[in-house]
Amino acid sequence: MNQNTLNSMADAASLSVSSALADAAERFSRLRQDIHAHPELGADVPRTAGIVANLLREWGYDVYTGIGGHGIVAQLKVGDGKRSIGMRADMDALPLQERTGLPYASQIPGHMHACGHDGHTATLLAAAEYLATTRQFDGTLNLIFQPDEEGMTGALSMMEDGLFDRFPCDAIYAYHNAPGLPVGMAVVQPGPQGGSSDRVTVTFRGKGGHGAIPHRATDPTLALALTVVALQGIVSRNVAPVDAGVISVGQIEAGTTYNIIPEFATLKLSVRATVPAVRELLEQRIREVVTYQAASCGVTAEIEYQHLVPAICNAQTEAAIARAAVASVLGADKVIQVPPSTQMGSEDFAWMLEKVPGCYFVLGNGTGQWVGCSVHNDGYDFNDALIPLGAACWVALVQGYLITDDT
Repeated sequence: MNQNTLNSMADAASLSVSSALADAAERFSRLRQDIHAHPELGADVPRTAGIVANLLREWGYDVYTGIGGHGIVAQLKVGDGKRSIGMRADMDALPLQERTGLPYASQIPGHMHACGHDGHTATLLAAAEYLATTRQFDGTLNLIFQPDEEGMTGALSMMEDGLFDRFPCDAIYAYHNAPGLPVGMAVVQPGPQGGSSDRVTVTFRGKGGHGAIPHRATDPTLALALTVVALQGIVSRNVAPVDAGVISVGQIEAGTTYNIIPEFATLKLSVRATVPAVRELLEQRIREVVTYQAASCGVTAEIEYQHLVPAICNAQTEAAIARAAVASVLGADKVIQVPPSTQMGSEDFAWMLEKVPGCYFVLGNGTGQWVGCSVHNDGYDFNDALIPLGAACWVALVQGYLITDDT
C-alpha cells in the first residue's frame, strides 16, 4: 500500500465525513444518552443489541445476531474488492451506582455506563450510517458489536461461535476513550498497549481457636498479612526496571468476629504485565511467595490462578494504517505514543488481535471536568464531542484500508 495514496485518501475522507457527521452529531448524542440511561451488564445486553441491530438493518447492512450470545456482526460489501476490515465496539456497562446527577443518568440501580461503551457503540453507529450512505470503499466491512468486555468473556464467546470463520477480516480495529487526554488527541502505536490480566485467589487454611489462646490455634491471618507485604517486593525486586508489572491486593476476607481466630483467610489479587515473559515471572514468584509464607506460619495455601486475557499487542503495519487515518482527521501532531507501562488496563480485544492483525487505539475524552472522573468511577461520563471525531476516524480508516479508484 502506497503511504502517499493512503494519506491523501484519508484526508479526503476526513473532509467529507466531518461535514456530514456534524449534522448527525446531535442525533447520535441522543442515542448514546438513551443507551447510557438503560445500561446492561455483561453478556446480557438484549436492549442495546436490539437497538444496534435495528439501525444497521435500516441502513442496509446484512445483520447477524446471536453470535456468542448477544453479539452482532453487520456486514456491508461494496464493489469487488478482496480486502476485508473489522471494527469492534463494546456494549456492556458496569455494576456501579451512578452519581453524576445527569438528566440521562442510569435508570437501573446498580448499573452504570462508567467506561464509555455507550459512546463506543454510538461512535461506530455514526460511522456505520455514513459508510452505508456514501459507500465510498471497495471491499467488505464487518462491524462487530460485542457484549461483556468488562467480564472479559465477550470476545472469546464470539470467536468460539465462529466470528472470524464466518466473517473473515484481514485486519481488526477498536478504540477506547481516555479521560485526561484532550478531545482531538489520540494514542496510536505499534506493540504493547496496556497489560495482560490475571485473577488470583489464595486461601490460607489453618486451625481456628479462641483469640485469647492463639498458641492452641494455627492462625491463617498471619500468613495472609506476611504475604501481602512480601508480594510488594516482587515487581520492585524481580522485574527489570525497563519492564512493567502490577500486583494489586483487591480483597481480603477472614474471620467472623474480634475474638475468634479463623480457620481460613482469603486473598484476591489482580496481576498485570505488558509482555508474556513478565507475566510468567509474576505467576512463578507469586506461587513461591504464597507457598513459603504459608509454610513459615504452619498453614497450607490453595492457589487458584486464572489467566483472563493477554496484553494488547498492535501489529506494526495495521498500527501505521490506523495512525495515518487518525492523523488525517486530527492532525499528525495530535497523534502520540506513550510507554506501555503508563496504562496497565486490560482489554479482551487482545484475543481478537491474537487471531487477526490489527490495532487498538485511544481517543481523548477531554480535560477539565472530564479528567476528574476516570473510567470505572461513579461520576464518569462519555464526552459526546468525541462521537463525530471518532466516527470520522473510523471512516478514514475504512476508506484508507478499502481503497477504491474513484474516491
